[in-house]
Amino acid sequence: MTQNEPTAPEDASLDELRAEIEDIDRELVELIARRTYVADSIAQVKDERDLPTTDEGQEERVMERAGRNAEHFDVDSNLVKAVFRLLIELNKVEQRESR
Repeated sequence: MTQNEPTAPEDASLDELRAEIEDIDRELVELIARRTYVADSIAQVKDERDLPTTDEGQEERVMERAGRNAEHFDVDSNLVKAVFRLLIELNKVEQRESR
């Protein structure tokens, strides 16, 4: 089994499935940290260029992309969009506080 291949329920114990969730949770946090780092870099560029914190067009593109990705992976798009909305709002708060 490869790292990204989910364990088939019939082949795994409860402990193995929980360990798999633990690995996925760690990966999610790592991805959020990477995304936050890049968002901070974007904030610096916006500050240097005297651009506004909010870019509604970009936010809309991010939300549309999140919805498409959710559909591609057969995940509830409302859930995915809610997560992305939260990430965007948190990044905007950080950008405002750093200015």
